[in-house]
Amino acid sequence: MTQTGASLGAMFGAGEVAGFMGLPQATLEDLGRARIVILGASGCTPYPSVGHYCAGGPAAIRAGGAAYAANLAHMNFDLGGPVLPQGIRAVDAGDLEVDAQDGAANRARLRAAVGRVLEAGAVPVLIGGDDSLPIPMLEALAGQGPLTILQIDAHIDWRDEVGGERWGLSSTMRRASEMAHVAQIIQVGQRGIGSARPGDHQAALDWGVRFVPAGAVARHGIEPVLAEIAEGSRVVICLDVDALDPAIMPAVIGRTAGGLSYWQVFDLIAGVAAKARIVAFDMVEFMPERDIDGQGALVAAQLLAGTIGILARQEAAQ
Repeated sequence: MTQTGASLGAMFGAGEVAGFMGLPQATLEDLGRARIVILGASGCTPYPSVGHYCAGGPAAIRAGGAAYAANLAHMNFDLGGPVLPQGIRAVDAGDLEVDAQDGAANRARLRAAVGRVLEAGAVPVLIGGDDSLPIPMLEALAGQGPLTILQIDAHIDWRDEVGGERWGLSSTMRRASEMAHVAQIIQVGQRGIGSARPGDHQAALDWGVRFVPAGAVARHGIEPVLAEIAEGSRVVICLDVDALDPAIMPAVIGRTAGGLSYWQVFDLIAGVAAKARIVAFDMVEFMPERDIDGQGALVAAQLLAGTIGILARQEAAQ
């Protein structure tokens, strides 16, 4: 059976690739004329109890898209055409070095990398890796404000600290709320029981967060979410893959029933791009050892390919 799978892949052009879906590799020092730049990182600020528990996430997502590397110019029916329109260049700048013992250095390295992508006039696409990664990414976007954050996540990440750590994965949106260039936060997909206490939820409400739980999306669709996005605004989309239902995304630390579908997440991203400008995107919390037969990696890769296509069309329209 393995031989059949390998033969079928070879028949359609699959082979060993380094960049996501065979995209050209680049360095941060030489991004060329890229309009979209993929960056990976296994983690950022770990809690001592779990460390970089999503280490290998970027590699797994790239592996999920490897079979389609030879088909990048083929029809993508999620997009209605090839992933990249003519004239739009996307590159993969590889993974950032991560020090398991030095969260501050990891954050500084990530801020600098995202800053370099922005200086080149490109949209950063960050893949990982734990949910502390978006914090320095958001810090690097200080000159891009005022920003709206659309967080698509099973959890709200409003803890002020956990075990004395204020820059960890449970505090992402709390730290974002303290950034002067963040004007609005919309959080979609919450469900079940997470780390948030009632006081954390209330703090978010007091700040002005608009919550749209997963149950509300199931009952009313995504239009109430998109209605919160102002025309012409500048948006950062922070996607935690556990927002997706575990039936299609098992590769997460805490599987919780009732998650969003592939199309709900895809249409949210496309809907934002239709009325606003997406200035950065992250896809985090992919945990390779929790995956089942590579299913989660395939879903993540398909959704990432679709997102790159959406961003490419956004850039082509500029």
